[in-house]
Amino acid sequence: MAATSLSYKYKTANILVKLIVINVAAFLVVRLGSFFLSVSPQYFSRWFVLGDDFDTLLFRPWTLITYGFLHFGFFHILFNMLWLYWFGQFVLNLFTGKRLLTIYLLGAAFGGLLFILSYNFFPVFEMQRGFLIGASGAVMALMVFIATYTPNTEVRIFTFTIKLWHIALFLFLFDLVRIPSSGNAGGLMAHVGGAIFGYIYAVQLAKGNDIGKWFENFMDWIANLFKPRTKKPFKKVHRTTQPASQRSKPRAEKSENQKKVDSILDKIGKSGYESLTKEEKDFLFKAGKDD
Repeated sequence: MAATSLSYKYKTANILVKLIVINVAAFLVVRLGSFFLSVSPQYFSRWFVLGDDFDTLLFRPWTLITYGFLHFGFFHILFNMLWLYWFGQFVLNLFTGKRLLTIYLLGAAFGGLLFILSYNFFPVFEMQRGFLIGASGAVMALMVFIATYTPNTEVRIFTFTIKLWHIALFLFLFDLVRIPSSGNAGGLMAHVGGAIFGYIYAVQLAKGNDIGKWFENFMDWIANLFKPRTKKPFKKVHRTTQPASQRSKPRAEKSENQKKVDSILDKIGKSGYESLTKEEKDFLFKAGKDD
């Protein structure tokens, strides 16, 4: 009963809650799976983390999205989900859940691409190898998107009133200045990639250009592949059946009877009904009853 209730709550929840549930579920699966199999979380989820070379995109292209749902540390997922929920609420106040999901997934993809490009084109990464996990790039995309689209929206933090664009700008600059010394330069580059995408998306949307529409259509196409095909409604045709005695008689027999009826009717017209014989009266009565 409890499982049914949880399933119903999940199905009726908004996309923001569903994203958080998926992230938490993935976190628990990786933590428990790696523990029971006595392997590292990285090895357990090796088919879903994003590698730092172009071979990853060629042989495991789905990792450009799936890495955005993986976290190995408790505080990593905790803060990401808090930021996701907080800024996601602002997005849902103005846009549909489908658009929020589009920003999240494309933000993760854009952050992942910048991560791979950084490792392959910037000399500072030549001596380092790494992989990427976490929803930070996707969350940054949502954060910068809504802060760019509605920059003057105010929020109250303790006793201070601050605008969304102040928060987004501070966090973006904070990531930039930490790149040289954080030890997680690749991850921070993914943050920057997500932020750039969120900014571009918001600016273009304000101009009337929805650069994420193609992705929404693609998601609809994927969803339709898994929907059961609706069968055409069965059209029931009602047929009125008659007893065998009332069914139409063979055409030839019906024609002879009709001739006889016409002859009797002519006789009535000329001499009256009383001129008919008993057999003719019985035949006419029976013919009228059959009709």
